[in-house]
Amino acid sequence: MRMLLQWPSYLKATGSSASPFKIWYMPILIVVTALTRFVFRSRYLYDIDSVNFALALKRFDPSVHQPQPPGYFLYVCLGRLLNLMFHDANAALVAMSILFSCGLMAAVYTLADNWFGPRAAPFAGLIFVFSPLAWFHGTVALTYIVEAFFSSLIGFLCWRIYIGSKRFILPGAIVLGIAAGFRPSSLLLLGPLLIFSILNSTPRQIAEGIGALSLTLLAWFIPMLQICGRAAYFSSLGSLWLTVPSRTMVFNSSLANSFARAAVVVGIYFLCFGCAAILPFTGLPQAASLDRRKGVFSVVWVAPGLLFFTFVYLKFVNSGYLLILVPPVCAWMGMWVSTWYSNLRFSKTLKILTIAGCASINALVFIYAPVYCSYLEVRRFEAELESVIDAVPQIASPRDTVIVGFDSHFLGYRHAGYYLPDYLTVQFPEVELASGMRIFAMKYRDTRLTNGLNTSALRQFVMFPLPIGDREYSGYMAKMRARFPAGALNTVERGGHEFSMGPVADLRFLFPVANGAGGGRRDQP
Repeated sequence: MRMLLQWPSYLKATGSSASPFKIWYMPILIVVTALTRFVFRSRYLYDIDSVNFALALKRFDPSVHQPQPPGYFLYVCLGRLLNLMFHDANAALVAMSILFSCGLMAAVYTLADNWFGPRAAPFAGLIFVFSPLAWFHGTVALTYIVEAFFSSLIGFLCWRIYIGSKRFILPGAIVLGIAAGFRPSSLLLLGPLLIFSILNSTPRQIAEGIGALSLTLLAWFIPMLQICGRAAYFSSLGSLWLTVPSRTMVFNSSLANSFARAAVVVGIYFLCFGCAAILPFTGLPQAASLDRRKGVFSVVWVAPGLLFFTFVYLKFVNSGYLLILVPPVCAWMGMWVSTWYSNLRFSKTLKILTIAGCASINALVFIYAPVYCSYLEVRRFEAELESVIDAVPQIASPRDTVIVGFDSHFLGYRHAGYYLPDYLTVQFPEVELASGMRIFAMKYRDTRLTNGLNTSALRQFVMFPLPIGDREYSGYMAKMRARFPAGALNTVERGGHEFSMGPVADLRFLFPVANGAGGGRRDQP
C-alpha cells in the first residue's frame, strides 16, 4: 500500500525511467482494474472452495474443510477482518480479490517498467487487465489472484537480490513466508526463486534470509496448529493428499495423465492471455533484444510451477493455479508489444485500434465464453443456485428433511449447506479417514464429521440437484438414482429442476458403511 501511495518516488528509486506524464498510466490502469472487477463481481460463493473459505470465517477447522487443508490461515484471517466491514462472507472475500488484483496490476507494471522501461509497462498492464482468467479471479472468492500478487512481489524482490541489492534478502524472505500463510503452495513454487536469487550472497546473508523465512512461517503456523490441533491438522492434510493429488502423479499413474495436464496447461495459457497468447509465435521475441539474465531469471520463476502442474496435479477447473506464473509473462509480453508498437510503420490510430480490438476480444471471451470462468457462466450458476434454494423449502421442511448433496464444485453439498442452513445437509460419498468411514454433515453453516446420522426426528431426504444441461452431471445423477430399488424415489419438479426424494430409512443405499440410516452417534472433529 505504501508503494501505491508513493509510487512516483518509488519508481524513481527502483530505476524507472518513466516521464512525469507516463507515470499516470499506472494509477489509471489500477482504477480500470478495480472498476472492471467490481462491475462483474460475483454475488454468490461460486466454487466449493469459496464456500469452504466462507465457513472458515465463522470457525477455522481444516479437519472438516473449513477451509480445506492446508488451511490458508492468513487468507482466512484477512477475510475475517474484511467481514467486519461487509458482514457478508462472499462480499468480503471478493473485495479481497479486487484489492489484490489492483496490487498485482501495480506490481506487474512496476516489474515491466524496471525490466524493459516505460514503453513496455503500460502494455504489460493492459495485458493483465484484459486477461480473461485474471479478470475472472478478481471477481470471485478464491485465493489464486492473491497468490499471483505475492508471486509478482516476491519475483520483484528476488530480482533486486539477483542483480546485487542484498538489502532485499530479508524483505523477500519475509514476504515469501507471509505468502505461504495465504497459499502454502507459494512456498513450494516460489521458494526455488528465492534460493536462486541468494546463491551469490554471503553465508551470513543466506542464513539471515533462511532465518527470516523460518520465523515468518512459524509466526502463523504455530497459532494455526493451536487453533485446529496438530494431530487433526496433519491427519486431514494427509487424507486430502492421498485422496486427490497423489493418485495422478507421474510416478504412480499413466504418462498419458502428464501429457493431458500439459495440454491443459497450454489451454489455460490461451485462456489466460487471449489475443496476447499469440505473441511468442509472431517473431517479436526474436525482433526484441533478449536480456539473458532476465531470461534465466524468468525461467527459474516459472519452471517449478510448470513442472508441478504437468507432472503432479492440475485440473481445468483449477486453472487459477497458473496465475502464479503470470507476472513475468506479462512483463515479457509488454516488451514485445512495445517493440511492435515502436517498429511497425502503421499509423498511430491503426495501432491503437488494433490494441483496442484485441482488448475487446479478450473482454468478450471473459464475458461470453462457454467455460466455467466466464461472466456468463457465473451468472448462469448464480441464477440456477437461486432457483434451487428457492425451490427446496417449497417441497420439504427442514424439520423433517435431510438434504443429500454431492462432492461437486458447483451446486454441491457445500452450497446446499451454506445457503439452506436450517437443513441438515450431508455429503455423498462417505469418506475414508484414519478414524474410519465418516460423513461430512452441515447445519447452521458449520461442519461436523459423523460416523452415523441421527435421523430419529427426520422423515425423508431430498437430493440436491446438480447443474442442469451437463451430460456428466446428468449421468452421475442417474447413477445415484439407480442405487435405490424401483419405486423407492419420488421425483418432484420445481423451478426447472428435478428433486429426487425418498424415506430417510433408504439412506442406507447411499451410506452403507457409515450406517447412514440409523441413529449413529455424531463424532466431534
